[in-house]
Amino acid sequence: MDEIKTATRPAPANPLARRKPIVMKAKIGRVITRPYLPSGEQRIRNVIRRVLSLDEQQAGAILENLLNEFSHRHRYLRASLERNFKLVAGYVPDIDQVSKQRRLLIGTYFTAEYSVEAAAFFNPSMVQVANQETDPEGSCRFVMSFRATGEGHISSIEFRSGIIDSNNDIYFDALSDYIDTPEIHPNPGYDRHLFQLKLQEMGASNAVTHQLLKRLPDNFTFNDLQAKIAKLQSNGQFRPQEKTAAIDLAMWLARSNYQILFRKDHPISERVIFPVSESERKGIEDARFVRFVDDDGTVTYYATYTAYNGETILPQLIETCDFLTFKIITLNGAQVQGKGMALFPRKIRDKYVMLSRQDGENNAIMFSDNLHFWQQAQLLQEPEFPYEFIQMGNGGSPIETPEGWLVITHGVGPMRTYSLGIELLDLEDPTRVINRIDEPILVPNAHEREGYVPNVVYSCGALIHQDELIIPYASGDQRCGIATLRVPEVMARLASNNATNPVPTTTPTTPRGLPVG
Repeated sequence: MDEIKTATRPAPANPLARRKPIVMKAKIGRVITRPYLPSGEQRIRNVIRRVLSLDEQQAGAILENLLNEFSHRHRYLRASLERNFKLVAGYVPDIDQVSKQRRLLIGTYFTAEYSVEAAAFFNPSMVQVANQETDPEGSCRFVMSFRATGEGHISSIEFRSGIIDSNNDIYFDALSDYIDTPEIHPNPGYDRHLFQLKLQEMGASNAVTHQLLKRLPDNFTFNDLQAKIAKLQSNGQFRPQEKTAAIDLAMWLARSNYQILFRKDHPISERVIFPVSESERKGIEDARFVRFVDDDGTVTYYATYTAYNGETILPQLIETCDFLTFKIITLNGAQVQGKGMALFPRKIRDKYVMLSRQDGENNAIMFSDNLHFWQQAQLLQEPEFPYEFIQMGNGGSPIETPEGWLVITHGVGPMRTYSLGIELLDLEDPTRVINRIDEPILVPNAHEREGYVPNVVYSCGALIHQDELIIPYASGDQRCGIATLRVPEVMARLASNNATNPVPTTTPTTPRGLPVG
């Protein structure tokens, strides 16, 4: 029998990234409460009937035991039970005669725990935020976001915070044992013109929606929309089937835009953005946060993410100034149909700029006068090096340096291995790639290649502090670490590559539409 010889894949000749001894893993005991409603009204009525059949002493004893067992897992358990009771209150006979403790007990039967990190914990991004008075001089305070996935592969967004000190040592704030979801406010303002354009993109613009929107002001609320829909329902001008389909799509779009509010006494590690709308019921994927500075100096934190309903994706934008109140807004335009978008941290030549991947394979760049509307894209680059021959994309928002926009990329190569690369774009003309390093800066090592998805390292956003590029990254979709690179080393390597292996100038300088993929 011939001997079978195996070969190991050689590591890059000179990987630049250095790993810090930091590993962040899922903590599956951190759970949220979610409504649990058995299918069918009759089953709900049956459960309520059985609870009401208990005498008050029995009901009190069961409730006390449950509160003793679960209160240490939730900061506001009673409030959650009350909220879930209200969901079924319409099925409770003689509700005015039902005691407070009985209402809470009914709420327990329509409540379930959900471990948001049980399946996967990955794809971090990192942004600088304002320092606290107690932070040491020369330190940089940060917020990190993570994609967390639980039962049913439902993804949500979690947060951590900490500081990077003057020596670039990283210290995380204490991780709370609790997590909780925010209050939902489904009544944001809508721009009628943009709303109409999005309906057109969805193929949902017709005589019904035209009539509906014609009755609304230029800027309207969710309540305004509901009121006009109620009037349209009684209009005999359209066929019922035609009217129902159009209204359903308009409401679906409206519910994809909402506002959430966390309690101020929630530390940031307790805050989780869980899917709310129908468009994201199967997950909020790969949020890329960026600290955006407007022309007047105003700082706003934006994040692009992919809403997934199990069949289709919907690119969305998160907006916050304080990580307490978040606006969720649908992105509009023909060129925001793909995944992996990353906003530049400021305007360039009075335009918003965003990296994207339009076709599942190449990097693209987009420009727009309106943050919420993206109509044109152009090809930025195609896979060039072996580690990215299958596809490439960005690893978060570009970072401004005196030499240019520093962009972390990811590439997919042999054995579906994900690695990180790095490149430099021109400050004034980011369609021009100054140069790229021709080998990955980070590949999965022996400890990182195992996991929910093997052979993957991936990042959604980094920052620079004290001349060091600090890259949070996920490995195997199971854990997160931090790698660093000295910026002068990166620039020297880029300059060396430029001298010995210049990047071909193939990028067009004027926008052209790309096919949606």
